[in-house]
Amino acid sequence: MIVLVIGGSGSGKSEFAETICMELPAEEKCYIATMQAFDEESRARIAKHRKARSGKGFETIEQGTHLEAVCLPGGCTALLECMSNLVANEMFRADGIVPGGQVKEKILSEMRVLRETASRLVIVTNNVFEDGVPYDADMLAYIRTFGEINQCLLREADEAAEVVVGLPVSLKEGRKEPCGF
Repeated sequence: MIVLVIGGSGSGKSEFAETICMELPAEEKCYIATMQAFDEESRARIAKHRKARSGKGFETIEQGTHLEAVCLPGGCTALLECMSNLVANEMFRADGIVPGGQVKEKILSEMRVLRETASRLVIVTNNVFEDGVPYDADMLAYIRTFGEINQCLLREADEAAEVVVGLPVSLKEGRKEPCGF
């Protein structure tokens, strides 16, 4: 089962995704955290998320790139937080920018492995597509790649919701439209 949770910055999507995981039956719950601490702001966000999920029974796996290295317990409920960070981390690397097509293939392949291991996979992703600000070519490539990944995740998801100012709005319930991952 795949549940996709999308929302803008500060929308409440993380809390909603954690609530979903708490309601799903599983002996083990894993939280795959993809944010990397590059500055004080990112360290503060990481600390905020750690505090929010403390006491909820999650085993946290800090993995900003290379999700193929994640070893989940079979049958667990896994929460991936969040796809926008993962795409950025894989695309904008210290050794250069990776083409969007390669990033998309890699991430969808990794999602396939996570889906096959976890009984329930909840994926948090961002809505970064509506600000209307002009971007350079590299950022446009990121947005395009991220959008393609989100579309594929939505097609594969069993359920999906967008969180808008703290309120979840159902986007999809109970039907899959496979996209090949």
